[in-house]
Amino acid sequence: MPGSKGERTLQKQFGTMKRAAAFYDNQMLDHINHVMTVFMEKQEMVFLSTADAGGNCDSSFRGGPPGFVRVINEKTIIYPEYKGNGVMASLGNLLENPHIGLMFIDFFEHSIGLHVNGDASILENDQLASLKIPEEQMNDIKEKEGDKPERWVVINVEEAYIHCSKHIPKFKPLDKEIQWGTDDQKQKGGDFFNAKQSKKDQKL
Repeated sequence: MPGSKGERTLQKQFGTMKRAAAFYDNQMLDHINHVMTVFMEKQEMVFLSTADAGGNCDSSFRGGPPGFVRVINEKTIIYPEYKGNGVMASLGNLLENPHIGLMFIDFFEHSIGLHVNGDASILENDQLASLKIPEEQMNDIKEKEGDKPERWVVINVEEAYIHCSKHIPKFKPLDKEIQWGTDDQKQKGGDFFNAKQSKKDQKL
């Protein structure tokens, strides 16, 4: 049965069981369908949720060229891990707890969202062949990604469902040159939130 024990408890408490059942029946899939695939092929960003073995949560952002999160088949999607700050919070969580949630939001055309939940594993670049990716798709990955990915995250899809559009704002895209893999502090945002100085102040 879809949904957690906590969900069902609250649905019963607040009288939403019938609405929730309709959502599960009509909107929730255990795979990626064709319309979802087309939607994901246009997306340049995704928000991740992970947690460690103790349930301590983390959220993160991933961006890339349109379609950088790729649908290999209806139960398998992958995304590249580009060079970051070296903390590897999301990947570290996945080593302890493979559950992952992805939230795609289209702010520019349809103002709609897509949830994808499942179990994740980490693959090095030379292990991608183990997924038996079709040759045409593998060539597309090599052409568009080059040597930017440091590794890949593979997700076995368990749930895929809509996030309603009514509170999603609509934005206008602007050009921005992306410096892939840069360590330039200005490009990375530097100490925008003044954390380094705050740590110094705490020691005084």
